[in-house]
Amino acid sequence: MKPADKRQIKSATRMYLVQALFQMEASDTDAETVRDQFENHRFGAQEEEHEWLEGNAGFFERVLLAAVRNQAKIDQHTDQALVEKWPLKRIDPTLRALFRAAGAELVSEATPPKVVISEYVDVTKAFFPEGRESKFVNAVLDHMARALQPEKF
Repeated sequence: MKPADKRQIKSATRMYLVQALFQMEASDTDAETVRDQFENHRFGAQEEEHEWLEGNAGFFERVLLAAVRNQAKIDQHTDQALVEKWPLKRIDPTLRALFRAAGAELVSEATPPKVVISEYVDVTKAFFPEGRESKFVNAVLDHMARALQPEKF
């Protein structure tokens, strides 16, 4: 397998962020423990049937901590983007984690909103390859990005 380029590593890191935020919610684990698990046991790991891409540890930590620090704000913006009958607590936990990771990146990183949206729509397709979730995520993230960074639209 050829070495991953910076873009592939950042994309893989976004996937890891969603997995980490999901794990934190599902197992009530703190950010530091999850960060250590991913950096020491997931990034670049080789298993019998799967080889994990390397992750960008600095980016992972910044966005993970931003998601924790800004969760209330991110959840509020996610709720505002959802239809009234589907509040955030009714959304699939993987999608909640994805919205929190993308929201954290929108709040704390200099990544252009359109790149954030595109990248997390691709992550959605990895988790839900057969579903319509990617269109749903695109719409919610577009709404969130316009609310969080109106100057970029």
